[in-house]
Amino acid sequence: MPRESKTNRRARTERIVATMTKAYPDVRCALTFGDPWELLVATILSAQCTDDRVNMVTPDLFKQFPTMESFAAARRPAIEKAIHSTGFFRNKAKHIQGSAKMLLAEFDGTVPRTMTELLKLPGVARKTANCVLGNAFGLAEGVVVDTHVIRIANRLGLTKEKSPEKIERDLMELVPGQPEGWILFSHLTQRHGRTVCMARNPNCPECPIREDCPSADNA
Repeated sequence: MPRESKTNRRARTERIVATMTKAYPDVRCALTFGDPWELLVATILSAQCTDDRVNMVTPDLFKQFPTMESFAAARRPAIEKAIHSTGFFRNKAKHIQGSAKMLLAEFDGTVPRTMTELLKLPGVARKTANCVLGNAFGLAEGVVVDTHVIRIANRLGLTKEKSPEKIERDLMELVPGQPEGWILFSHLTQRHGRTVCMARNPNCPECPIREDCPSADNA
């Protein structure tokens, strides 16, 4: 197969985004949240866990700890118990409580609106920061790169990279409508990964973007 030029890859990416936008017109953040702090907590919980499971856990979690202050003051084992089913609960509880304490001490209890500041919080890397910026504030400094985006970006031939940071860099050069398009692209790709292009047994015959996918029927 001949090497694809970056110009052609950009054009193909634009077609892919347009097709997925028509296929998933109601796409939005899959995590349920009421404010930026709740989204930050939910995103931390989503590491190595499905969004559906997180959405099952957070209603009771936020009833038990309704404020940032209550998370900061809680006994950590109580947080661990409340989030146990999301996996890696000890580290997640540590990061959530650490973030609450830092936000209260250094940011007046307000979730910041910049990548640089968000990355100071315990357990927050670019994926979490991009999710919070895009979905809580409508700001985009990059692309949320989760397991669905990693898998599908590679299957679509939009990148050959494996690390989230390098994949994000490649996608930022290709995805149209920057920077708002970066937010939409992640939502579209995540929905596509959950419903059609699964890790095992992708449904290529029903895929709306199969004509632009070099891995169709070979994923």
